[in-house]
Amino acid sequence: MHKIAKFIYFKLLGWKTVGDFPQVKKCVIAVVPHTSWVDFFLGLLIRKVWNEEINYVGKKALFKPPFGWFFRWTGGAPVDRSKNNNMVSATAAVFKTRKKFRLTLAPEGTRKKVTEWKTGFYYIAIEAKVPIVLVAFDFGKKQVKISKPYTPTGNKEEDFKSYELFFKGVKGVVEKYSY
Repeated sequence: MHKIAKFIYFKLLGWKTVGDFPQVKKCVIAVVPHTSWVDFFLGLLIRKVWNEEINYVGKKALFKPPFGWFFRWTGGAPVDRSKNNNMVSATAAVFKTRKKFRLTLAPEGTRKKVTEWKTGFYYIAIEAKVPIVLVAFDFGKKQVKISKPYTPTGNKEEDFKSYELFFKGVKGVVEKYSY
């Protein structure tokens, strides 16, 4: 699958990568922009190109038959998103149960244009004591850009300023939602 993914990504689609995926066993990966369902499939493809185990979380109901096997096979982990459960703590707890867990999240929390990111990815990283890796899916330049691992300082405003600079000029599938 690795060779096929590389052929599709580099030769057929004509994409490139900027930066290297960091050799960390645990991290939160913040992927921006999230403008289309296409992002999910690009994410599945790029993880095969990198030949790395990359994970995501989804509501528990997705992991039931008939499609639960697919979500587990693609790196998914179920979480209880009910109102009486703290999503940040529930997700951070998953890190404690795995030797390797690289959690991918879209800070926008939706595929629509937002003026402010949701902060869950940041607080999950703090609670799980793992770094944040920024990944940009830039459809304008046909590239996936990867940052070095950032350790959240606890000063959210300052940290978010540097994160947002990383994504400046990046275009999503739906350009009106780009950065």
